[in-house]
Amino acid sequence: MKVCYGGTFNVLHKGHKKLIEKAIETAGKNGTVYLGVTDGKINQEKQFLKPLSQRLGLIKEYLKNKGFDKQVVIKIIYDKYGPAIKDDYDAIIVSDETIINAKEINKKRIANGLKSLKIIKIPHVLAEDKKPISSTRVLKKEIDEEGKIL
Repeated sequence: MKVCYGGTFNVLHKGHKKLIEKAIETAGKNGTVYLGVTDGKINQEKQFLKPLSQRLGLIKEYLKNKGFDKQVVIKIIYDKYGPAIKDDYDAIIVSDETIINAKEINKKRIANGLKSLKIIKIPHVLAEDKKPISSTRVLKKEIDEEGKIL
């Protein structure tokens, strides 16, 4: 199975890791995960954004340490759709924030004569304070990457 997922990955936190793990699980042993990492204008409104090379380095290190590096293809994406509106995928992994994008992607896929993607939404990973872990909260030093209160 071919599974896609995209994001900024400004801080590689526990929530991102769960999404990646769910994508790997969904793809299966012989499947492939296509991981889109945003760059360019789509990131204009992001505060405290780390350089693309740094974000990619953290992702690649995590994938290698988990043994996922052979199963994941990283693609740079410049909008909220990436190659998901035209390439051959079976499923997309989303969070609460990105489910709307996945529905838009499916509309564009159908308009392009492609099959809809199976949308797999995973719940937020919560920090110790029972609020969602996010890059913003980590950067504000409210929590660490694992969701522990600072």
